[in-house]
Amino acid sequence: MQKQKSFDYQGKRVLVVGMARSGVDASRLLLKLGAIPLLNDRKDEKALGGQLDCLKGTKAEWHLAEDPVALLDQADVLLISPGVPIDSPVVLEAARKGIYTIGELEFAAQQAKGVLIGVTGTNGKTTTVTLLGEIFQAAGHTAYVSGNIGTPFSQTAMVSRPEDILVTEISSFQLESVDTFHARAAAVLNVTEDHLIRHYTMDNYIAMKRRVFNHQDAGDVAVLNADDPICVQMAEGLSAPIAWFSRLRQDLPGAFVRDGNILIRWDGKETLICPAKDVYIPGAHNLENALAASVIAFTLGVPASVIADTLRTFRGVEHRIEFVRELDGVRYINDSKGTNADSTVKAIDTMTAPTVLILGGYDKHVSFEGLARHIVASPQIAHTVLLGATADQLERELRQVGYTSITRAATFEEAVSLSRSLAQRGGNVLLSPACASFDMFSCFEERGERFKQLVHEMESA
Repeated sequence: MQKQKSFDYQGKRVLVVGMARSGVDASRLLLKLGAIPLLNDRKDEKALGGQLDCLKGTKAEWHLAEDPVALLDQADVLLISPGVPIDSPVVLEAARKGIYTIGELEFAAQQAKGVLIGVTGTNGKTTTVTLLGEIFQAAGHTAYVSGNIGTPFSQTAMVSRPEDILVTEISSFQLESVDTFHARAAAVLNVTEDHLIRHYTMDNYIAMKRRVFNHQDAGDVAVLNADDPICVQMAEGLSAPIAWFSRLRQDLPGAFVRDGNILIRWDGKETLICPAKDVYIPGAHNLENALAASVIAFTLGVPASVIADTLRTFRGVEHRIEFVRELDGVRYINDSKGTNADSTVKAIDTMTAPTVLILGGYDKHVSFEGLARHIVASPQIAHTVLLGATADQLERELRQVGYTSITRAATFEEAVSLSRSLAQRGGNVLLSPACASFDMFSCFEERGERFKQLVHEMESA
């Protein structure tokens, strides 16, 4: 991407490629700035299902189901949504033509006002940013939680003020196209294999995550997981002071656990936050999320008492190890947000009773070997139900490690029905697919809502 700290969009024709939520809100922001958005998506208006209705009657021009490369001659600027890779034909042709190209996150960040917090990582992003939003609101701030979480950052940029806190969940897709993006506090929570169909190699994926620290300086704070070896490697060469978080170490500046208590060491002082057992959301991974959120909030001036009160009351996020219902002695748990192997491992580790695990979905070209070994070693995973594009690979890798309690399902509905029949009284059915949802659903939220609907429609035997 070309260096561009500011851009005058007044009167400019901006080709916006990708009309999901980010593209729609970027177009609304462009209109506010006096630009003329050229709306482009591979889908037509009918397939987009009315999500562009808010742009009808504006100066936006509609170019749906058209080749974006052919539209570049009409554009002064190319704005890409997160779903558009930087090596896609339209981006490469724009570079050849010398057309200024910008990603939605970068565009929104250039227009936003407020204290920017950027949180990325393979897992835990949504929980951490949601918790951060509640901490800052409890401290009396106006805090916006947006980005990859579902509310586009462009929407926040339209309404934010200098005194606001902008907590932003950031994906590796968004980080591909950042340029001048500068977060007052930036965090990488963890890095495990994911999205290799987009980034090709782990080295590329890691490099994308590290870009969240670009342009930070001595007045900012970089937050890293001291228990994650890739995060530890990321620390080398950073310009901002590092605040670590760790469940295992107690010797670094940042948030840690000692004698069952969460403490923060910063500016040479130690501050007690609260007992670790007071964190309401369960699991070791959620303790890590709580540590990360606590140290970010603390270094930005939130009192320890406010952090502690929020940790005690925060109930977690929808679609992440979400209890749905108990029926005939079986607990149904929705972890549709478990879209990679490491996330599903964390969900498995929270199970305390025999569990039927629903696995499978969109193929991101990653290995499930580590997940398979964790399943065969887990005392709780009594059975797996496999479905989707990755079902063959999952079955192969499970059988290679000696796990044979496997049932295949042709549809999502069949997977839920089979899981009910396989579950034991006193046990669980856990939807944690370890895969994205795009082979069957538009997003993990839709998959999770369908699971909850099916579970609530069940009648007692």
